[in-house]
Amino acid sequence: MSSPHRRPPSRKMAPPSTLPVLLFLLTLSSAAVQSEPTTPHPHTLLPRHHHRRPPSFLGKFAEPDKPSVRSQLRQYRYETRYFSQRLDHFTFSSNNPTSFPQRYLISTEHWAGPERLGPIFLYCGNEGDIEWFAANTGFVWEIAPRFGAMVLFPEHRYYGKSMPYGSAEDAYKNATTLSHLTTEQALADYAVLIRELKRNLSAEACPVILFGGSYGGMLAAWMRLKYPHVAIGALASSAPILQFEDIVPPETFYDVVSNDFKRESVSCFNTIKESWDALSLESQIDDGLVHLSQKFRLCRELNSVGDLSNWLESAYSYLAMVDYPYPSEFLMPLPGNPIKEVCKKIDSAPDVVGILDRIFEGVSVYYNYTGSVKCFDLDDDPHGMNGWNWQACTEMVMPMSSSKDNSMFQTYDYDYDSFKEWCWTSFGAEPRPRWITTEFGGHDIRTALKTFGSNIIFSNGRLDPWSGGGVLHNISDTIVALVTEEGAHHIDLRASTLNDPEWLVEHRASEIRLIEGWLNDYYQDKATTFSM
Repeated sequence: MSSPHRRPPSRKMAPPSTLPVLLFLLTLSSAAVQSEPTTPHPHTLLPRHHHRRPPSFLGKFAEPDKPSVRSQLRQYRYETRYFSQRLDHFTFSSNNPTSFPQRYLISTEHWAGPERLGPIFLYCGNEGDIEWFAANTGFVWEIAPRFGAMVLFPEHRYYGKSMPYGSAEDAYKNATTLSHLTTEQALADYAVLIRELKRNLSAEACPVILFGGSYGGMLAAWMRLKYPHVAIGALASSAPILQFEDIVPPETFYDVVSNDFKRESVSCFNTIKESWDALSLESQIDDGLVHLSQKFRLCRELNSVGDLSNWLESAYSYLAMVDYPYPSEFLMPLPGNPIKEVCKKIDSAPDVVGILDRIFEGVSVYYNYTGSVKCFDLDDDPHGMNGWNWQACTEMVMPMSSSKDNSMFQTYDYDYDSFKEWCWTSFGAEPRPRWITTEFGGHDIRTALKTFGSNIIFSNGRLDPWSGGGVLHNISDTIVALVTEEGAHHIDLRASTLNDPEWLVEHRASEIRLIEGWLNDYYQDKATTFSM
């Protein structure tokens, strides 16, 4: 669940109504329009076609040159290599360019080697630069010495430096050049790479364990199911493999975000819920957008109140994803328990302080915790190119809506027709909302996985809004759901710290025991085979 959103190319129209954020992340293909109230209400002041960006996973934050990322990477010893990967694994035609350079990071520092059947830990690259994901997946690096494991981080095609057609500009040019950006092709990339690598190292018998968080977690689970002969097990963290057509209620994501705020402060929840009316009313007065631009210290004057709403909604959703119990710089510098800090700012303001000023103080915890930002630029993707928008518009179609009673966000219903129109206008592509569940399943997941699957850990924290689309109950003895009440977006995959709470330490220990069991069973089977 990677997971799960930058705007599409600027020459296209803006996305239709759906919230900000895919924390994964990262991201996701859903669109919605505001529902019509049955009685007059301030929300009717919102523009009828107010555009709301879909929630996304966290890949959009994958910036490997951040000082914090470079510092983290320096702790790990690895090589950067490239593999000539087929552009299309499912055709024998050679009319198009036949290959592209796929980047991967490899560490054999602790590998026990082929003679001892040293395992290979493969992280399924997400929707972003692979170095950023490697820097933020300390768990894999930390347990590799214990298992004598090789560590492998292959980059997802069309992201980072793994660009077909020579550049991002050419790769993202149109629907034809983007047509090979699919989950099926990405999984085939990983399968081909690991098989070739094992062959070259005479390590064909070495077991492979898959890891992934958010969208990468979805890929890890799906790869284990699709290529069981390639990998013996998978840890899928914060992987919303059920966030598709009619499996979970579309309002689940925003209900979880809202509950995260309500559990900290009902007053905070209510203030945010009431703020949308205040925004609408303020935008309607003379020079209202000018006043809002000044109040929220924006670098440029607002074009619409919807742009500001998207910006605020994105902050709340990302805060829920990274509501970690310790300070982090995963997305940007944040304190521990950031939602608690946001609500403190909102609730502690004197009574004379208006609702929008309270909102600004609260959201500044997310956007400007260090106090170094002088003004805020709502255009967070000036280049307008984002592969996830394409994926969301084709196969990763995740319906989203916001409920009237449980959500602190503006109420709106999922509108597939509006979404489909945006995708066609933006990319000349029509969504296939049933393809993922056709390809990988999802409906009646318990029966399917219990019958045909094994050796998958679905790890989720209930604070993570993507957990609502995850597997939250054990399916069998070997397909296990590890759920923590206090966990946020794939916190288990992050590097351990001295501030880790006991529940997180125990959670990781459970994952290690399960992985150890998979490997012991594999080695025992091999020993039996060899003795025969």
